[in-house]
Amino acid sequence: MVKSILLAGVGGQGTILAGKLLTQGLLEAGYDVKMSEILGMSQRGGDVTSQVRFGEKVYSPVIEKGGADLIVAFEKMEALRNLVYLKKDGICVVNDYKIPSMPILMGDREYPEDAIGEIESHVETKVVNAHEIAEALGNGKVMNMVLLGTAIYLLDLGNIDWEKIIRESVKKDFVDINIKAVKSGMDAVR
Repeated sequence: MVKSILLAGVGGQGTILAGKLLTQGLLEAGYDVKMSEILGMSQRGGDVTSQVRFGEKVYSPVIEKGGADLIVAFEKMEALRNLVYLKKDGICVVNDYKIPSMPILMGDREYPEDAIGEIESHVETKVVNAHEIAEALGNGKVMNMVLLGTAIYLLDLGNIDWEKIIRESVKKDFVDINIKAVKSGMDAVR
């Protein structure tokens, strides 16, 4: 059985890194894994998604509408934008965090007033304040690792050696805080 995970965020949030670490862990656990990245119009501030599919045999990295088992949204509006990809019985993790897009900043669009309420009215939702958790750990930039931890827990992938994956993949000075962030993310949805 193939599982499909969509990580959705805004450029600069570390969505791609989280997807790469998830993919590396799944590969080391022996799964067939396919990953696809989609970057928005700009390096920072545009929408970014990583699609990760894993199982015994995976033929495509692309998640079709209604095909994701799990969406992990690094930003509230990105959760709304990508809900069409979630299966009816899927779960949406929403980071209670707001980054207004360029059209909103320019006054062309309005930020949804109750984005989380809208999401909760449609699908099973886990709300996490990953930024607050990351700040409490001492570095707001590890918000992506907190959110990776939520995916690890919800997909029941805690048996993979994530510490090893992190040690091999991030700069030495940031290893310990990233490990703590992943564990905090797992605890946040436990």
